[in-house]
Amino acid sequence: MELILWRHAEAEDGFPDGARQLTGKGLDQAKRMADWLKPKLPENTRIIVSPARRTQQTAMALRSDFVTENAIGPGASAHAVLAAAGWPVADDTVVIVGHQPTLGEIASYLIPVIPAGLRVKKGSVWWIRNKEKDGTVKPELHAVIYPEML
Repeated sequence: MELILWRHAEAEDGFPDGARQLTGKGLDQAKRMADWLKPKLPENTRIIVSPARRTQQTAMALRSDFVTENAIGPGASAHAVLAAAGWPVADDTVVIVGHQPTLGEIASYLIPVIPAGLRVKKGSVWWIRNKEKDGTVKPELHAVIYPEML
């Protein structure tokens, strides 16, 4: 399984939280990251997105055929997000478009050398692969990309 954690791009401040939209900079961040991801993703990639407006806009830069999942919205637990993705047993590629601090908690949980409290930067992608070695399946950090790198 390949798990791609994508934090929503830069969003406006405001209330209610779920209605916050991407800024112009955020729309650009989402487009650049989507352009980087598109040629690397298998055709059957599943995309699971928080119901918050800013995550929906981020995902739309990649594809419109995604699944909105309330269980991965703001404040979701790392375990709820991993369950929604089917980690670690699914045999496909899953993109999760979600929120901080949950995405940082997932990265720290899967890759224990990553310190707890890790901050996943807006618009960034953390790509984690499940690799089998000596009969044991372990997560491996494949890539970390920030919009500013593209």
